[in-house]
Amino acid sequence: KAQEEAERKAREEAERKAQEEAESSEEDDWEALLSDSDDDEEDNEKEGSGDDDGGDGATKHDRKGKGEALSARATPAKTPEPRLRSPVCCILGHVDTGKTSLLDKLRRSNVQGGEEGGITQQIGATYFPRENVERLTQRVDRAIFPVDIRVPGLLIIDTPGHESFSNMRNRGSSLCDIAILVVDIMHGLEPQTLESIKLLRKRKTPFVVALNKVDRLYGWKTCRNAPWHFALEQQSRNVREEFERRVREMVAAFATQNLNAGLYYNLQGKDQRRYVSMVPTSAVEGEGIPDLLLLLIDLTQKFMGKRVVYEEDLSCTVLEVKPTAGHGTTIDVILTNGVLHCGDTIVVSGFNGPIVTDIRALLEPHPLKELRVKENRYLKPKYVEAARGIKISAPGLESAVPGSSLLVLGPNDDLDELKEVVMQDLEKLKERIVLSDRGVAVQSSSLGSLEALLEFLQQMDIPVCHFALGPIRRQDVMRASVMLEHDPALALILAFDVDCMDQETRQFADKQGVKIFTAKIIYHLFDQFDAYYKAVQDERKAAVAGQAVFPVVLSIVPNKVFNNKDPIVLGAKVVAGSLRLGTPLCVRRDKLYIGTVLGIEDNHKNVDKAKKDDIVAVKISGEGKMFGRHVMEDDFLVSRISRQSIDALVKSFRDEITTADVQLIKKLKEEFDVI
Repeated sequence: KAQEEAERKAREEAERKAQEEAESSEEDDWEALLSDSDDDEEDNEKEGSGDDDGGDGATKHDRKGKGEALSARATPAKTPEPRLRSPVCCILGHVDTGKTSLLDKLRRSNVQGGEEGGITQQIGATYFPRENVERLTQRVDRAIFPVDIRVPGLLIIDTPGHESFSNMRNRGSSLCDIAILVVDIMHGLEPQTLESIKLLRKRKTPFVVALNKVDRLYGWKTCRNAPWHFALEQQSRNVREEFERRVREMVAAFATQNLNAGLYYNLQGKDQRRYVSMVPTSAVEGEGIPDLLLLLIDLTQKFMGKRVVYEEDLSCTVLEVKPTAGHGTTIDVILTNGVLHCGDTIVVSGFNGPIVTDIRALLEPHPLKELRVKENRYLKPKYVEAARGIKISAPGLESAVPGSSLLVLGPNDDLDELKEVVMQDLEKLKERIVLSDRGVAVQSSSLGSLEALLEFLQQMDIPVCHFALGPIRRQDVMRASVMLEHDPALALILAFDVDCMDQETRQFADKQGVKIFTAKIIYHLFDQFDAYYKAVQDERKAAVAGQAVFPVVLSIVPNKVFNNKDPIVLGAKVVAGSLRLGTPLCVRRDKLYIGTVLGIEDNHKNVDKAKKDDIVAVKISGEGKMFGRHVMEDDFLVSRISRQSIDALVKSFRDEITTADVQLIKKLKEEFDVI
């Protein structure tokens, strides 16, 4: 009995400790939602109980008596509440899901309308001060959603959704404390949505989901800028049923990604760190946006209090490098901790080596203003504290590397050591950018967009020999003209979001024979180049069409000879390779040449080619040959190849040659004694 009693007490003690640990871990890691491991470490550090004040306690004991002294010792000294910084929130999602429109609704602005094609193509940042957050969320019923706003504000980073901008989404997601994943409730999880989820899970960043475009539900009644509960109550039963059906579909879709999801108000009383909270929103009419903003504040304060404590140690990242009117080349940075002053000596990674320069001016957008919007009315504070998105004006920033860290040289810092630290970021970037001796030239307004262009061209196996920032100049045309001697098709410049060049430069490019493609929307630039390069390739193929020969083996279909002499018309099955117009054919057994393919019919329709296992009618220029005398029904016909035809095929039709074609060419080379 004594042993059983001891075991019972041990179990009760273990349960009591587990409960205490659970209660003390509300500010610990929120990585359980995103991590594949259950080994999440929890920080159970406890506050001291004022042991250093033992002397004072003894004095109180002498003066007030034993009971008061015990009471004084039992009550821990009240520690001051730590100073919080503004959380950094990143907004991600598929292209055209309404990311920038959501921010526009919060800012009462129209940044999205001012973007080419309505598509975000650069990283932006907007700061929401606490007073603005309180005003925007004042209609939310605090009885349903009790939140006391303690953070000084919220900094939201907007990233592009187009597939080519994965570099910018990666950079934006690495900076944030929490993220908004915007999902079109009508379309579900799309390719860039899934990519964004992978980025967030990789960096173990907690996120909430904005189920956007609820206003597209059939029969939706507009409740402009209303909290979600109020807006939903105004809808008909059919609208509510359709909404519930689409929510169930979204929950199932997230389940396929091994994520538990639910509407945020249904997760009350549950461990929200184990669920993805979904907030229905409309970027057009504003329904649900107050709930989304308040949920972000609530979750960061409740679960990430330690992470958003303000620290003096500087943490600053370069987002973009771009020219700013009246200030020369500036850098857009996100300051996530610490403070920056005018006159500070900063160290930044540069393409040509570390950059050491002094801050000439800090340019801060007005509250609720977008960092990337071009304007001349910036605030010019003497110093800026985290978290903020600002521009830095300083000499020599032209070659700064986006995505790299910015360091401030202190009185006791070793400058050489700081240079070495910042240059580590460039080595990572160089792994992604590969330049060639022969290739196209690329021009862009910012390095972030330049990275997207270079990444796309690398995926398309299009070599790049040179890149530059800013307007196209005469020397850029000269560099591109070098390709005229090697490959005229690559003597061109792809220019994204750059100012129009002067007439003299344009005339000089025309004279040199350098093509220049410009666009304000990045995928339009891709489309222009694709169309041009395809036309060039088609011209090249047409020029060597009579020389390049695709390998093919044909068997003659029995009793399907329609004309036995010039031209020979018969039914044939493609045994291997592919049959094309103009292919020279010969009899396989004796290599007798019988003519070229003049026509191919498939089900009485003229076609240009036939693939393996196709049965088609073939017209062959007889060259004086006859079926039954020179060609028999059991013969196989093969394409007649030579060293010249193989070289022409490989040079101009490499993209159409399959592995099976290569193997067949090797066999035919042996049969025709081609070296």
